[in-house]
Amino acid sequence: MRTAYSVETVRAAERELMAVLPPGALMQRAAAGLAAACADLLGRRVYGARVALLVGSGDNGGDALYAGARLARRGAGVTAVLLAPDRAHAGGLRALLAAGGRAVPATDGPAAGRTLARAHLVVDGIVGIGGRGGLRPEAQALVRAAEDGGAPVLAVDLPSGVDADSGEVRGAAVRADATVTFGTYKPGLLVDPAREHAGALRLVDIGLGPHLPAGPDVEALQHADVAALLPRPAAESDKYRRGVVGVVAGSARYPGAAVLAVAGALSGGAGAVRYAGPAAEAVIARFPETLVTTGPPSKAGRVQAWVAGPGLGDGAEARQALEDVLASDVPVLIDADGLRLLDPHTVRSRSAGTVLTPHAGEAAALLGLSREEVEAARLPAARELARRFGVTALLKGSTTLIASATHPTVRVNPTGTPWLATAGSGDVLSGLTGSLLAAGLPGRDAATVGAYLHGLAARRLGAAPLTALAVAEELRGVWRDVSTG
Repeated sequence: MRTAYSVETVRAAERELMAVLPPGALMQRAAAGLAAACADLLGRRVYGARVALLVGSGDNGGDALYAGARLARRGAGVTAVLLAPDRAHAGGLRALLAAGGRAVPATDGPAAGRTLARAHLVVDGIVGIGGRGGLRPEAQALVRAAEDGGAPVLAVDLPSGVDADSGEVRGAAVRADATVTFGTYKPGLLVDPAREHAGALRLVDIGLGPHLPAGPDVEALQHADVAALLPRPAAESDKYRRGVVGVVAGSARYPGAAVLAVAGALSGGAGAVRYAGPAAEAVIARFPETLVTTGPPSKAGRVQAWVAGPGLGDGAEARQALEDVLASDVPVLIDADGLRLLDPHTVRSRSAGTVLTPHAGEAAALLGLSREEVEAARLPAARELARRFGVTALLKGSTTLIASATHPTVRVNPTGTPWLATAGSGDVLSGLTGSLLAAGLPGRDAATVGAYLHGLAARRLGAAPLTALAVAEELRGVWRDVSTG
């Protein structure tokens, strides 16, 4: 599992660790890891390589300078471009010069430009994890010159110009090919839009672990974590003990939404799927194992969870069906049209769990924001959805986030792919997650497992156009592979 902590938490852990280490030891640990990552990016051909360091005034620049000194001692030609020469880390600069490295002020445009144009590797040590807002104009000019030079860019701790805590990018920022981060991941490294700026991530252990709290701010579950959460039938299980999920989806205009939601539900671990709605004929033709009714959800029979909303429309029957579902005493997942029809007070007053699964546009409508505001600040938006409605919020998008009103840690799904941006994909995810709810997983875990398996199924289909139904069909193989390790 990848865990990420806020800047405040990281700073506190660093202070505790530094109190028991010799002066400068923590920075040397970071520099050693950074230098090793630089060597890897150079293909281990350090001798004779030209390395440019973009150095700001903080400890982030100090890490870059000390790493540069290590590379210079191995025969690299290392030049530091100093944005604030009088405030550069003194010890790091001395170490670099003593090792045979060079330093030029950023104000010396021709020298800085030549350094960046000739570099085989550029190290971004401009701003550390405490930075706020985009890059300043003088830094922007250097970053543009580095981009024009074409050398790979390695960011120190996180790309300069991105927000470490929220993942926001409020202006110009470095787009790194790789990022070396120290001690623990920072939330912004796992959440878009900042994640897109980070490139490949590498964590360097500097000994912070014992000084970090048990509960991170953000976590990304990996294969083994998800496998441990998968519901598995016991020897005495039957289809009802495994859970029955009800699906309220589709309409005369959108019968396919019902078919896709049921397809996802049949791949999610529950023992049976009940469908209630006007698309019963289409559902039973494609999935004869489904239990169908054209009546209201309250007359469909017993279920352990409901999925409501995909393709439902906004007529009187749709509203009544959603009211039926929300009045039940079992977990409910609301998606698509259901998000437009829901009454916030009703959702907040439910005694059973509720999961909302909006994309950015739907989340914007629920929060009274613009879509652009949600996409720019995905982590705060997910947290606010969970808090405001008292639910588990699964915010779909470039990085799918799962936030819970009852748990402070936000989960990030690591298996997302742009190929999932296709019609009906969300319907499959809703059915899958609803089935996991019916099988007994709490809302936060059901949403996490559903998003992970859904993304993994899309990835297994390859980098090519795909259909939502193809993803649903792939889910069964993914389930088998994850459950068996």
